[in-house]
Amino acid sequence: MTASQLKNAILQYAVQGKLVPQNPNDEPASVLLEKIKKERKALIKAGKIKKEKPLLPITDEEIPFEIPKSWEWVRLGEILLKLTDGSHVTPKYVNLGVPFLSVKDISNGYICFDNVKYVSNKEHNEMYKRCNPEKGDILLTKVGTTGIPVLVDTDRIFSLFVSVALLKFNLNLVFNKWHVFLLQSPLVKDQCKQETKGVGNKNWVIRDIANTIILLPPLAEQKRIVERIDELLPLVNEYNKAEQTLTTLDNDFPEKLKKSVLQAAIQGKLIPQDSNDEPAIVLLERIHAEKKKLIKEGKIKPNKEESIIFRRYNSHYEKRGMTERCIDDEIPFEIPESWAWCTVDTIGEIITGSTPSTAISDYYGNDYPFFKPTDLDVGKNILSSREMLSTKGFNISRKLKPNSILVTCIGATIGKTGLINITGTCNQQINAIIPHTSILADYLYYCCISDFFQKNIKLNASSTTLPILNKNKFSRLYLPLPPFEEQKRIVDKIENLLLDI
Repeated sequence: MTASQLKNAILQYAVQGKLVPQNPNDEPASVLLEKIKKERKALIKAGKIKKEKPLLPITDEEIPFEIPKSWEWVRLGEILLKLTDGSHVTPKYVNLGVPFLSVKDISNGYICFDNVKYVSNKEHNEMYKRCNPEKGDILLTKVGTTGIPVLVDTDRIFSLFVSVALLKFNLNLVFNKWHVFLLQSPLVKDQCKQETKGVGNKNWVIRDIANTIILLPPLAEQKRIVERIDELLPLVNEYNKAEQTLTTLDNDFPEKLKKSVLQAAIQGKLIPQDSNDEPAIVLLERIHAEKKKLIKEGKIKPNKEESIIFRRYNSHYEKRGMTERCIDDEIPFEIPESWAWCTVDTIGEIITGSTPSTAISDYYGNDYPFFKPTDLDVGKNILSSREMLSTKGFNISRKLKPNSILVTCIGATIGKTGLINITGTCNQQINAIIPHTSILADYLYYCCISDFFQKNIKLNASSTTLPILNKNKFSRLYLPLPPFEEQKRIVDKIENLLLDI
């Protein structure tokens, strides 16, 4: 049961006469109702209130449940001295004057003067002749968000717009706080929902409000019910806070669990290591040797910045014939001995995308996907994009192979990551990694969406209004690399676990 359902249950018990015991010494509501009717007649005769059209009698079919013998079923209009709404004409607003309230100023369940509009004293005085809210009255929203009652608990003068109804009672015969709770009860809310008409800015018209069926308990019991509700509502509020905390935990739990799984994965703690696996350092040596061969053949350009990162062994670095980089102060966690730290550019080709000129329509068509940050929402296994290039546009673009990792490098979505399974290209907001064949693209994807890597992206981005991580800085980001066979096992384990999240 939610806090809202609990409050509704309390109010339902209240309107059924089940929240507090009846007292046989209370003056019955029938006597109270006669006093109210007698007063209304006297005020009409004196010309102080208008005589309204007779309300419909309550039929047996309309009565939803049994009530105590000392109570009465009545129409709301029967016990009111006045029921009207605010101005039907939008007034001329002024910078300083009398507050002019509409639905938005009471829809939170209380009167809020923080963002009200103001009218002149002259306009207020004209409106106040027909609709005169005073302390002790009840306001009721009737246009847009309908059925919210608010007790006027201030002596401050104000006027009302047509979207708010004004309910006046004889406070010696009716306890206004009881009616605030009554108007919040399922009994009245159901009628409000049924009678609210229109499309868009819906309206609960005054005549239907007057015909709303309500309950009239003895005055003394009205006060006892309110006292009991006032005792229970703080408990409901505490329940609501606990419910919100639990809801937040429920909503956050899958994401937190996913982050924990990924963090364990990149620390080598998700699955056991296998001593028969070829160590990651050997894998990296092979990649390095292949790059040297391609450079020698003139197929790729040398990268003077490229380096391999090693863990510290007994206060020295194991030498493997490649450039070293000491990052003892940067490494946030230990990794298994068969693993290695490496930079992104060590294990793949880094490409920053570009956008063919939109002035040349021939560059755009339906031949190749043109990936943008919004296309990365899919995450893994991206097979399409919202925009496409023609073959001509693709041929002048920077080409991406299937299994490329795309990472947004600019703006509010910096770090958003996707794995494409199709040949395509991307725009300049994306840095792409085309991983070496000895690097499992799925492992690299999970590594890139881990908290560790995402934090490094943001840490290395320019600290401006529009954060940017250029290709050079992106290439220098480091990540933990397991042996190839372990990469496969890690991906299988992650995907099995994420299926249940």
